[in-house]
Amino acid sequence: MRGKILHESRGRMRVRLAQRHMTPAQADILETWLAAREGVQRVTVYDRTCDVVIVYTGPRARIIRAIAQFRYALVPAEEVVPSGRALRREYEEKLASAVIRRAVSRFILPLPIRRIVTFLRALRYIWEGLRCLMRRKIEVAVLDATAITVSLLRGDTETAGSVMFLLHIGELLEEWTHKKSVDDLARTMSLGVEKVWMRTDGQEILVPLRQVQPGDEIVVRTGSMIALDGKVVAGDAMVDQSSMTGESVPVHKTAGSYAYAGTVVAEGECIVRVEKTAGHGRYDRIVQMIEESERLKSAAEDKAAHLADRLVPYSLGGTALTWLLTRDATKALSILMVDFSCALKLAMPIAVLSAMRQCSRSGITVKGGRFLEAVAEADTIVFDKTGTLTRATPRVAEIIPFDGRDPDEMLRLAACLEEHYPHSIANAVVEEAARRGLSHEERHSRVEYVVAHGISSAVDGERVLIGSYHFVVEDEGCQIPEERVFRHLPKQYSHLYLAISGKVAAVLCIEDPLREEAADVVAALRGFGLHTVMMTGDNERTAKAVAAAVGVDDYHAGVLPEDKAAFIRGQHDQGRRVIMIGDGVNDSPALSEADAGIAISTGAAIAREIADITISADDLYALLTLRRLSTALMGRIRQNYRTIIGFNLGLIILGVAGILPPTTSAFLHNASTLVIGMQSMTDLQ
Repeated sequence: MRGKILHESRGRMRVRLAQRHMTPAQADILETWLAAREGVQRVTVYDRTCDVVIVYTGPRARIIRAIAQFRYALVPAEEVVPSGRALRREYEEKLASAVIRRAVSRFILPLPIRRIVTFLRALRYIWEGLRCLMRRKIEVAVLDATAITVSLLRGDTETAGSVMFLLHIGELLEEWTHKKSVDDLARTMSLGVEKVWMRTDGQEILVPLRQVQPGDEIVVRTGSMIALDGKVVAGDAMVDQSSMTGESVPVHKTAGSYAYAGTVVAEGECIVRVEKTAGHGRYDRIVQMIEESERLKSAAEDKAAHLADRLVPYSLGGTALTWLLTRDATKALSILMVDFSCALKLAMPIAVLSAMRQCSRSGITVKGGRFLEAVAEADTIVFDKTGTLTRATPRVAEIIPFDGRDPDEMLRLAACLEEHYPHSIANAVVEEAARRGLSHEERHSRVEYVVAHGISSAVDGERVLIGSYHFVVEDEGCQIPEERVFRHLPKQYSHLYLAISGKVAAVLCIEDPLREEAADVVAALRGFGLHTVMMTGDNERTAKAVAAAVGVDDYHAGVLPEDKAAFIRGQHDQGRRVIMIGDGVNDSPALSEADAGIAISTGAAIAREIADITISADDLYALLTLRRLSTALMGRIRQNYRTIIGFNLGLIILGVAGILPPTTSAFLHNASTLVIGMQSMTDLQ
């Protein structure tokens, strides 16, 4: 692809491509391809001007070479990341078309033709009002139809035309808001799975997702996402399908069952024979699921819609009463020209969308407006420890073997088991083995994962366990060798126990460094009035040390997944609103139970799936941003209510008093609706 450099500074380049026109789809392809190039930190494509802005590190020549090598055919359709620009272009054109048609009608068409056009356009609104009455309901459609009909009967086509124009603009903006919310959410729910375990000749091999073909078999275990559609050929698993079917309870999958891409194995494991490769219909299914769900709607949006409908009878009653008392049709019409519905139904969704958009720019993905409200109203926040208050990259600090076993062999065996499960401690074991150059070929049979406890398998005919003290020693009854050494394990570390044939063979000491910002974030959250709690499966000693270091109000050690969920239910019974933040499989029940569940994006797939909010930022300061934006959103919504009700009520009073004619009232009402809507689209902070 040829192009011309328009502007350049250190690490930043703006290039105009040598093509006359660029479609939104082509812009998405270019943006996807360039974003994947080495050294590219950020890329923005402007389809209208055929410009691309690249922020990069490394050699300038590498970026120029990448642009020169680009061809649209290089990127398969299933790999393109949609940006939403096609949707934005569609509604920008619809809005521009509506404004142009209004201008032509108002200033160019002769008066007789303008009246005919206005009457024909009014038929739709009148019919909607009649349909509402036939359903024995008095809602906003009745008020709109009445205002338009009265204006036409009085011969005031200008007012009728203005009312319909503003109603049409409101409908377009509301539709745009909804579709953009759905599109944004569907894109954030993309799988994010890059590699899968493929079963080949009785062995499991970790391969890139794009290499999997129909007919291949992939292995999916507890906490992992099913990356591709297919049929289960072996195994037994409970699968969370809520992202595709809306079912709230995990579904039992055995041989012969069908598995959907994007669903998560909540418990067990299964082997799936792939039928559809990446990119076939997944986005469409997600969009359909969201559109059929009420999950996006916030309580504020529902309240606005219901309030607008409840005010309709009062507006109609006020109109009739004014006419009976004054016999002045002009004063009565002033009430009809001012309804509360346009602004109430338009401003609230736009305010919520603006907050969600601003959250996204801060590395926070919110799956619906009601979860922002929950964050704003929460008075308790519960933290998981590992991977949340601590870094998601713990490391193996020391290996303590028993009975003369080789530390490297113990690490090799531990890595062989742990590599199958996506958890920060498991990753630490695998990475330490890699750092020491220890290969860990598959020597074990079927691996069984016990949630929040550990892993069980068989290696060379011997039963091998790895996990917590509670699992290995207390539940499984494994013997403790060298009691003196065992009692004096380093206290500053968390411990991972490896047992072979019923006897503890080694203890892996895990160093889990605290996040540098954890204490500051906890202190700030307490300053916001939140009661802070830490819950962890770690022992009392480790939990107490971490709790003291970060400054939480309360902590609970040695808890199981069901204990976290039970704690949150207990808080609800006390009338408290609870936020839960975690990253692991064991946090999933609590994330689901909380008013707003927040997941760390580097955590397990099932945690991200169940959570209402996902933080992809590099630090916990995003929690403070989330709380501030949520609080600011609720403040904006309250301000919108006061402004809309107060201003329109003032217009009604001035109209009834005869100070404002109906046309002026209608103009001021419509203008205020647009102003409030535009203001709601601005950033909250």
